[in-house]
Amino acid sequence: MKKLIISAALTLSIVACTTAQKIEADKLKIHIKTLAGDDYEGRGSGSPGEAKANEYIEKQFKKIGLAPKGESGYDQSFPFKAGAHGDGAPGTAQNIAGYLDNGALNTIIIGAHYDHLGLGNDGNSLDANSKGKIHNGADDNASGTAGIIELARYFKNNDKKESYNFLFLCFSGEELGLYGSKYYTEHPTIDLSTVTCMINLDMVGRLNPDTRALSVSGSGTSAVWEPILQKLSNEQVKIKTDSSGMGPSDHTSFYLKDIPVLHFFTGSHTDYHKPSDDSEKINYTGEAEVLKLIVKVVEELEGQPKLAFLATKTKAMNTRSSFKVTLGIMPSYTSDAPGLLVDGVTDGRPAHKAGVQVGDIIVQIGDLPIKDIQDYMGALGKFEKGQTVPMKLRRKSEELTVTVTF
Repeated sequence: MKKLIISAALTLSIVACTTAQKIEADKLKIHIKTLAGDDYEGRGSGSPGEAKANEYIEKQFKKIGLAPKGESGYDQSFPFKAGAHGDGAPGTAQNIAGYLDNGALNTIIIGAHYDHLGLGNDGNSLDANSKGKIHNGADDNASGTAGIIELARYFKNNDKKESYNFLFLCFSGEELGLYGSKYYTEHPTIDLSTVTCMINLDMVGRLNPDTRALSVSGSGTSAVWEPILQKLSNEQVKIKTDSSGMGPSDHTSFYLKDIPVLHFFTGSHTDYHKPSDDSEKINYTGEAEVLKLIVKVVEELEGQPKLAFLATKTKAMNTRSSFKVTLGIMPSYTSDAPGLLVDGVTDGRPAHKAGVQVGDIIVQIGDLPIKDIQDYMGALGKFEKGQTVPMKLRRKSEELTVTVTF
């Protein structure tokens, strides 16, 4: 009888370990349906609904066994300003940081934003009459947040001690302008010089079952990325790479600190930034396949030295809007200064060729005044490829005019 009990216990233990090592679509479904539920009211930055999401995520991190790595437990508070133009009321939101310490020299950061548009009152909804409507953000970005939780569970319970530590980060304030990730990189809770790469999950819940196409940007930020991604691309998940380390999501904040990045994205859709981005439209099996691929990317890094950073020269992948022309800059989403503050300049693109520098403030393009990022995006739709126009900048106390050719 005792032998039977021991045998049964061993069997259960093996089954439990096997289950713990799987990325399961059913678990993703539970997380996404919870975070994108109406009672979370769209998880607007600093809102009661986002506080509920924070509590849910921290409960999962604690259950998994991640060590708190914020400034107060798992939390890191930061200030933000509401409104699409940053001209709304000031508020406070929280990043969430959980740490898996493998006693290694270097760390892999895996991150995603958990905020969304709340009740559509900040002016960044694409719904015609958005105010007061719950924007559940199932794909954007409950999908990425669920991915963080399940990747954390996988690496904690896979009975393997990787040669990297892991920091799992959930950011707030992304939808208002990368507030959380930018704050984290300026107030890190680990030494950023030990970070080998940052992997960003933003909108990974809508893998098209016909094309199975997955966009991965940042492939030019380290020499190892393209060979690894080309090797792992298969019929289940067909990878399309973009070399740029800059784009409208949280990986950009880390790229600007000279850290290699990858951004995983299953594609845009007609529900983007609308109340219709709901959990029943998520491809849960497809997201599980994306997460399995991310696991394989991490496994490919085993035994490699800390990745060397490469600055990228190609255009940033823009997942949110399409324009006829681009300047090749990373705009600041958090600056209060009138105009558009330049946070990054991509080599070889029109702004770089015109002599634009990080820290410049664009105040006019052609005859169009630029007061904020909305003016900037509107202006890009007015010009044609090959057109040459003057552009006015403020550089410290000096105002100057450069000539830009799109």
